[in-house]
Amino acid sequence: MAHSETRAGRSASKRRLFGSGLKSVVRMIATFRGWRRTVARRRALADLTPDQLNDIGHPEVHRPVLNIKAGLITNLMSMR
Repeated sequence: MAHSETRAGRSASKRRLFGSGLKSVVRMIATFRGWRRTVARRRALADLTPDQLNDIGHPEVHRPVLNIKAGLITNLMSMR
């Protein structure tokens, strides 16, 4: 009985590896492009005034606000 080997298994796995690697590169590029668009969109919105944001129907951009209760400095000074 003759012994025969098929080499299709090796080349198919290399193709799959190349295909999955290519898919992952494409996915990374798409993710990077989406991130870049998001950053550009946020920068554009940050440059607009509250009136301009209302004109385009977008709520005001949430910016960090520091709320200090009245008399806080007096209380801190009295703790000294």
